[in-house]
Amino acid sequence: MAEDLTAEVVDATAKIDAAAWNRLAAATDSHANPFLDHAFFLALEESGCATRRTGWTPRHIVLGRGGQIVGLLPMYEKAHSQGEYVFDHGWANAFEQAGGRYYPKLQCAVPFTPVTGPKLLTGGEPGLDEALLATAARYADERGISSVHATFVPEAEAALAERSGWLRRTDTQYHWHNHGFGSFDAYLDTMSSRHRKVTRRERRDAVEGLDIRWLTGSDLTEAVWDAFFAFYEDTGSRKWGHPYLNRIFFSLLSAAMADRIVLMFAYDGTTPVAGTLSMLGKDTLYGRYWGATRNVPFLHFELCYYQAIDYAIEHRLTTVEAGAQGEHKLARGYEPATTHSVHWIGHAGLREAIARFLRQERAAVTREQDTLGAYTPFKKGS
Repeated sequence: MAEDLTAEVVDATAKIDAAAWNRLAAATDSHANPFLDHAFFLALEESGCATRRTGWTPRHIVLGRGGQIVGLLPMYEKAHSQGEYVFDHGWANAFEQAGGRYYPKLQCAVPFTPVTGPKLLTGGEPGLDEALLATAARYADERGISSVHATFVPEAEAALAERSGWLRRTDTQYHWHNHGFGSFDAYLDTMSSRHRKVTRRERRDAVEGLDIRWLTGSDLTEAVWDAFFAFYEDTGSRKWGHPYLNRIFFSLLSAAMADRIVLMFAYDGTTPVAGTLSMLGKDTLYGRYWGATRNVPFLHFELCYYQAIDYAIEHRLTTVEAGAQGEHKLARGYEPATTHSVHWIGHAGLREAIARFLRQERAAVTREQDTLGAYTPFKKGS
């Protein structure tokens, strides 16, 4: 590390100046990713969702020079591998069966958020990215921590970390791309005849008897959040056993970032029966949570995918990121996209075993994406 830099590990987002944090995030990320905002991390920690009690102990790395913050790496010390969406349970089990101690580990991530965005917040100053990576690895090594994981990082960050000796991992998400469409019908024209008919039928059946509304800013009352949280709890209890986020989190997030939140609700008269939450960046709509208190065929597709496309077209956004997993998104026009994570492994034997696994996994991901691309709904040559 350069002699004029200082490095500090900070145990709470609240202890880091919000203006300095957001300045670095804005200078590093041209997409204005809302999940990089100081307020998002603050809401996670102050609501109790990402704290020592839940196994997410803040360990944010801050680089300083002359009394100014010049670099930041959001990081947590973790006692488990939940809420990450890049699964390393097999690594942990293998290491511990061999007599090692995998936990605690360090996780450079936005908790519970499988959205790609930079983690090395430096504004592009040369050398600071490497200094953040080196500080994270040194912190782990000095404390006998097995590993450091930076998940959902941009490709350029992954390549830089790989040059610094970290291991790279890839996976697949599904993103929709706006090619200058003036309407949803213009988008449908890129599909084969069969897929156009299926899409129109799904949309018609999903909204029959229902009213769809987009809510943001001052629309986000506590009553609206009560309704949304009921949807969120229903999905969370079925998928994870219990939801990662609590009701307080949504109120805190809304108070700080209401204009960057988009809820899409389906109403039966005045009663909301289903809804989604998305976050808004400069050019991207990030789909996050869905839930319903009534089972309506195709309503999940309508709110999560088709309404998001409508919103992106109307607001001239270039991309919709619809979250983790879900090959069913292919038929709705969401195409395979590669996601990246990087991993520092302290133990030489574990590192070599994981490196062999990742070489094979990356090849498999590439083959799978090549195959998946053939299943998009678009006309040949579109």
